[in-house]
This record gives sequence, C-alpha cells and structure tokens, in this order.
Amino acid sequence: MLYKDISTFTDRIVGNIRSVLIGKEQIIRQLLAAILAGGHALLEDVPGTGKTTLAKAFAGSIAGRYARIQFTPDLLPSDVTGMTIYRQSSGAFEFLPGPVFTNVLLADEINRATPRTQSALLEAMEEHQVTENGKTYSLQPPFFVIATQNPVESQGTFPLPEAQMDRFLVRLTPGYPDAAQSVQMLQNRDRKDPLSDLRSVASPEELLEAQELARTCQISKDLLHYIVALCEYVRNPEQVSLGPSPRAMLMLMNISKVWAAMQGRDYVIPEDIRELADPVLAHRLILKGFHEPGYEHTLIRECLSTVPVPTEARP
Repeated sequence: MLYKDISTFTDRIVGNIRSVLIGKEQIIRQLLAAILAGGHALLEDVPGTGKTTLAKAFAGSIAGRYARIQFTPDLLPSDVTGMTIYRQSSGAFEFLPGPVFTNVLLADEINRATPRTQSALLEAMEEHQVTENGKTYSLQPPFFVIATQNPVESQGTFPLPEAQMDRFLVRLTPGYPDAAQSVQMLQNRDRKDPLSDLRSVASPEELLEAQELARTCQISKDLLHYIVALCEYVRNPEQVSLGPSPRAMLMLMNISKVWAAMQGRDYVIPEDIRELADPVLAHRLILKGFHEPGYEHTLIRECLSTVPVPTEARP
C-alpha cells in the first residue's frame, strides 16, 4: 500500500458511510483518522443527530467483528470484559470473553453506566487487553471503541472521569443537518433503513496496513514544536485548571500524520494539525468556574489564532 492508496482506501469508506449518513463528511473523515491513528472516538451530541447510526455505518463498512453494548446503570464490568466460570463437567475454570473481544465496539450511551463499569474499558482502550482472575487476555487488532453520549441529559447519567476522557483520541459532535440535507435524509429513509443495505468495503487487514503506513509519515521538528506550543498555550489561561497531557501531544502528532496520509502526502503540514486540534484537545480542558457551553472550543480557536504557525514544515 502506498500513500495514494491510503487516500483511495479512506475515500472508499467515507463514500460508503455517506450513503447512510447525509452531510457529515468532515465528521466521518475525522472519525476514520482517529481509527487509523490507533485511537478511540467519543461521539457527543443531543439525541437523534446520528451518533449511533454513524458508529454502526462505520462498523458495517469494515468486514470485521462488531459488538454493541447498551450502557445502563445496572450494567456490570463483567458484562463488558467477560468472566471466569467453573465448569463442573470438566472440573476447571473457563474464561468467557465479553463483547469487548471484537474489532469495533460501540459503547452506546456510555455515561449511563456507573463509574465502576465505565472503568472496565480503561485497560482495553489503553493496552488492548483484559485482565480477569489474575490472567491477561489480549484483544486482537484492529480494536477500537466508538462511544456515544448525550451531553445535555443528567438524570440517570454518570459523567466520564477525566482519566477516561483522556483515553479518547477525539470527541466529535455530528450536529444537525441543514434543510436540504434533512430532505435528502427523509427521502433515503422513506421506505427502508439504508443501513440494511450497507455492505463492507474494507477488510481489517487493509485497515492495519493503512495504520502501519501512516505511522511512517514524516513530521518536521518545527511542527513538533508547534504541537507543544499549542498544548502549552491552552494549559495557561486562568480559566483552565487542567490542560492537555503529554498523551494529548502524542495523539495530536499521530492523527496529524494520518490526516496527511489521507490526503496522499508522506509529510505533515501545519493545516493538518490545525484541522484536528479542536477534536483532539477540547475535551481534555477542565475549566475553572462557570462558563457558557462550548467555551473550550473558544479557547482552542483563540490558541490557533495566537500561536505562530511554522513557515517551513516539510522535513
């Protein structure tokens, strides 16, 4: 696979998802970039904006294993990771894998489960493994989590702790379609659900190959300094009590390399970083006091307009 092949590969997946989800190409591409960077994605928006549909369409486009967990307050950690049981017939203990043993895991309404159950995903998301009863079981690649949550509903929900938010490479907000897109959506769904006709257009092996190639994309030292400067800038305002971690810097670097590869380039330019700074950094900002909803995005925009952009970016 060459860099131009990554561009063709991603266009194939994006086109397939667009047949189901109208008017969300940028969000689809950002989600795909996060997956190719080896990360996980959090889809956060009000009900009915296509979060679950996007996750299902993405899973359906990859000919791999798919599992969905509906997170509820009574969900247990073992319902996610699996459990060890005693088989009386054999006189031995046996591990029964949970739904996390898959390629694409949809964690639907993740903030409806208790913190104890939410934390069951931490090891799987970070280390691609599950530890049960003193034994470690590896998750087969590719593995990624697409989680959804409703940010405006608080009854019966448990906000994700900062440590778990930091595990998500990007937080994406699909938003409402415009009027023309809404009409097209209604036409597409007039007689049947287009998800029922969705077919896979990529294999897990192709996905892994694209991931490996994207890692070799070059990024200049000037752009590494730029990434550090962006993250340090949004740590400093007096409105921020916690800013992007070193993990965030690594994730922004990795996804910028993928974004460059998706354009058919083997090197990163400043626009790649600027395109992804908000979805990678905004959900990692913990603000002090009361601020209007979405204020973290305002800080990111201020950061991008203030920090000088390198003029010589190509290695």
